Amino acid sequence: MKIAIIGAGFAGLSSAKVLKQFGHDVIVFEKTPDVGGVWSATRRYPGLRTQNNKDTYCLSDFPMPKSYPEWPSGQQVQEYLAAYARHFDLEPLVQLNTEVLQAEPVGESGWVLTVRDTRTGQTSRHSAEHLVVANGIFSEPFIPPYAGAAEYQAAGGVLCATSQFNDLEQARGKNVLVVGYGKSSCDVAAAVGEVAASTTVVAKELIWKMPRKILNVLNFKYLMLTRLGEGLFPYIELRGFERFLHGPGKAVRNNMLGSLQSVATRQLGLKKLGLVPPGSFERIARSTVSLATDELYDQVAQGRTQVARECEIVRLLAQDGRPAAQLSDGRTVYADYVICGTGFRQVVPFFSEELQKRLTDERGNFELYHQVHPVNVPRLSFCGYNSSFFSPLSAEVAALWTANYLMGQARLPSRDEMLAHVQKRLRWMEERTEGKHARGTNIIPFSMHNVDEMLGDIGINVSGFKRFKQWLMPPSAKDYQVITKRLLQRQQSGAAGARVGRLQPGD
Repeated sequence: MKIAIIGAGFAGLSSAKVLKQFGHDVIVFEKTPDVGGVWSATRRYPGLRTQNNKDTYCLSDFPMPKSYPEWPSGQQVQEYLAAYARHFDLEPLVQLNTEVLQAEPVGESGWVLTVRDTRTGQTSRHSAEHLVVANGIFSEPFIPPYAGAAEYQAAGGVLCATSQFNDLEQARGKNVLVVGYGKSSCDVAAAVGEVAASTTVVAKELIWKMPRKILNVLNFKYLMLTRLGEGLFPYIELRGFERFLHGPGKAVRNNMLGSLQSVATRQLGLKKLGLVPPGSFERIARSTVSLATDELYDQVAQGRTQVARECEIVRLLAQDGRPAAQLSDGRTVYADYVICGTGFRQVVPFFSEELQKRLTDERGNFELYHQVHPVNVPRLSFCGYNSSFFSPLSAEVAALWTANYLMGQARLPSRDEMLAHVQKRLRWMEERTEGKHARGTNIIPFSMHNVDEMLGDIGINVSGFKRFKQWLMPPSAKDYQVITKRLLQRQQSGAAGARVGRLQPGD
């Protein structure tokens, strides 16, 4: 098939590589000047690095360089993806500086895409038989609509998202407010705290953080990036040892989480700093699992950075001709920069309103079977719409799911059964995340559950022994090379003619 892919991050590039391997004619559209998605130079904020160690944040057949540190920087991840594109000869397939303005379905024959060259403004049209949306769930930052923003900016204040703050020198000697308490906010605050005149983190809600090394010794990957770590949190359908952890063995599970809470509180000095989050440590996996930015806590202890907890910006303004912000604790503070780590909009801007309605339910949640397959729209797949601990692996498996589907090999239930399955998951996700489920795209911490479910549809998985090892050791992306090899063997052996699933591509 002729396949168009929108986005050239982990999801887009792994889709291009996989679908090319299966004989498809692939083109990738990327609006930035480089590959990388969230790791693009256009979006890298100071202090950006991975939450995963390098061995769990790579694609199955292309390990990260041995020279990389345990937690690679944003620049290193982008360079890794650029090397991946070169290694698999994907560069000729990727059109950089090309924004997709509109993607329209054309009956049952496929899609027509209208694209724009971001350098010249020239537009053109492209056709495809199948479309893969890999634009990312972190592609459009959300900045709160603060009252007084125009007055603030007229006084010289800068209001931006963390992903739009790309030059640390801009903050040197300035008064900076960083809004939010997630990973990007804390990373930026720590970097800014080294050069700014003043740094204040405005945190509406404190969340639990996991130290990168427990007791400064044990890498957190051995606790949280394993099937056991995933199993500490109740999945919608418990299976195997999980039934024990949330049944007869619940006291053991509770003690493990309680011990982690005690260690994190003590190691980060949260009591002394007045930064103990509300609730139990179990809430760390409510919608994400955020690693602690150790430098930030050091700066708070030294008095170089402040954290205004349970606090919000009420309005932005100019005070004495200078940019400032009024906070909900009654203070008005000068703020040359207000940098917002306040989340993202999960949007597909190149789809019409009518098409978006077909993709979502009445609450605006994406109705995607196993985070890949839109039940109500033919000739379309999503990749990377499963926010995961193991984003590269999740994206690669989603690409393989699509390749298998296009072979007519997907083991799928009926349309009505898929819709019922999706809706049940969405209601559960919404409840367990307290509404922070990113329109149904947030699957953390259940990354390997999602991988297993996609591979279950394909009918190929790594060995039971390797899955058993993953209970105590982080999954190795390298182990999953076998999926591509065996799926290619299936295609080459002529098994594509044996229809296993009930649906065919385009139905």
